[in-house]
Amino acid sequence: MVAMAGAPLRVLLTGPPGCGKTTAVVRIVGALDKRVRMAGFYTEEIREADRRVGFCWHRLDGRTGTLAHVKITSPHRVSKYGVDLATFEGEAVSVLDPEASDVELFVIDEIGKMECLSEEFVAAIRRLLKSHKSVLATVAQKGPGLIQQVKSYPGVELLPLTRENREEVTRQVADRLVSSTK
Repeated sequence: MVAMAGAPLRVLLTGPPGCGKTTAVVRIVGALDKRVRMAGFYTEEIREADRRVGFCWHRLDGRTGTLAHVKITSPHRVSKYGVDLATFEGEAVSVLDPEASDVELFVIDEIGKMECLSEEFVAAIRRLLKSHKSVLATVAQKGPGLIQQVKSYPGVELLPLTRENREEVTRQVADRLVSSTK
């Protein structure tokens, strides 16, 4: 494993729902393979009988959990979904600590409404963007608070993703991250 060289990269992918942000992140992580020490998570829909019923998170080390579900009773809600903040914070957000590990690249999919209900998540993202670690994240196209703020953080490169450009953007970001490890 080769250490990442130079200034940290801070790449945020944004775009409308369904444009392939999560797919791009998963492909970029796969392209980096074991070359870079990474931590973080990506999210996916939970579907039952072709109907979306929730969202789960997958840490890069293989652990998984439910972020939100129609069957979760919680005071924290986004639309019809109850959000399980306690598990999300204890299991997913806990790996986003730049001081507690030798991780070179933090991966976050996504900085969105559900995730931003967690004050711990918001604080972790702010710490990461102020740290000397590289960050690859997706961010909702629209939204207040942290969703809007991260787009103008110093050193952040915001890349719009569309169905038409996602393959090219994915390849370019993966190539840049791979070359930064040499």
